[in-house]
Amino acid sequence: MLKAARFRLAKPLVTILFRNMDKILPADRLCENEFWMAFHHPKPEYPLHILILPKQGLPALIDAAYCPPEFYAALFSMVRTLILEKDLEKRGYRLISNGGPNQSIPQWHWHLISDFHSE
Repeated sequence: MLKAARFRLAKPLVTILFRNMDKILPADRLCENEFWMAFHHPKPEYPLHILILPKQGLPALIDAAYCPPEFYAALFSMVRTLILEKDLEKRGYRLISNGGPNQSIPQWHWHLISDFHSE
């Protein structure tokens, strides 16, 4: 799907899928709250690679500028929970959000990654 998102005609389809992903995504969710969901990346690039996506369709970080404070609080609460559950404070981790030409899909998201897998 990531390669398809780069093609101009496929972007509307990918956008529709991501805007409705909280209803149709078959992934096993690690965490979920009113605003966000987290699951293992289907094609991980690291031993631990978790995707964290907003449930509403937000193409990029800049589109989230007017979200309520609760939206961001829920994100960092979820990240904190995952860090504690996966013992990442001791092992090390990175939290990444790509934008502009570095963003491969038209949906804002975060990657929680670590060189250590805790499961």
